[in-house]
Amino acid sequence: MPALIVVALVLALTGGSGQDAPPPQGEPAASTAIRADRFDSARAWRHLTYQVSLGPRPAGSPRLAELAAYLRSRLPHGRYEAVPGHPGLRNVVGWIPGRKPAIVLAAHYDTKNLPGFVGANDGAGGTAAVLEIARALRKLERSRNAPEIRFVFFDGEEATDDSRPFEATALRGSKAYAQRHGGEIRALVLLDFVAEKGRMRIPREAGSHPGVWKRLRAAAEKVGTTDTFPPGVAGEVTDDHTPFMRRGIPAIDLIDFTFPCWHETCDDISAVSEASLDRSGETVFEMLRSWR
Repeated sequence: MPALIVVALVLALTGGSGQDAPPPQGEPAASTAIRADRFDSARAWRHLTYQVSLGPRPAGSPRLAELAAYLRSRLPHGRYEAVPGHPGLRNVVGWIPGRKPAIVLAAHYDTKNLPGFVGANDGAGGTAAVLEIARALRKLERSRNAPEIRFVFFDGEEATDDSRPFEATALRGSKAYAQRHGGEIRALVLLDFVAEKGRMRIPREAGSHPGVWKRLRAAAEKVGTTDTFPPGVAGEVTDDHTPFMRRGIPAIDLIDFTFPCWHETCDDISAVSEASLDRSGETVFEMLRSWR
């Protein structure tokens, strides 16, 4: 989970017509119905629950190594990429060929090193969504003008020493990837808190690129999820998109600022839902599918 620097919080929520199918027990209905069904939320949910079943997965741990192998085997052209200066850390990367420079879809797959912390939303949700979006995009017949899409799971996002500035011991995988591949990237889309149970709202994070966010909201309009991605701007965060923005690469961070279980053991399977994961996944899939 990134460091939060709250500079504003403007949640201008949109209304909508229509209703979702009846939600799972205890889950409020979303205010608008999704008009697309190309993201397999059941499969993504299985990826999420698998990660949670592994327990805590801090950088360098055997459990994270087990997850890395799971991710690599399911990504198109999946492979490991070492994180220089941090022995034992490795990003997991894959790609779909296309026109360069590439669009990067990313999430962090490590969890904060806290007793009993399983990171259902903070780690597992974004990772599950990226994995399923990669599978769905791989199945598409894409045009010759479609961009190359890379999928990157960053290791070492979480800070190892909370007594020091966040960036001093965090963002290890993303800083390494940005330094090595920055010249090959057109834009980056980061999925962080994208599966919170209930009426999840993700306005634009203040440090996210307005033009790329406009693409996301256009996709939300098309699939019927504008209530999940409302207009307005929330606080700024230092997260895995930050090293890319600092290099002039347009990047956005999908992060739900209202999530109450940040770095708490209540960030378990009870804090997330397949319905929210579906809304995030369908939106980002449409965004990438239609990017030219």
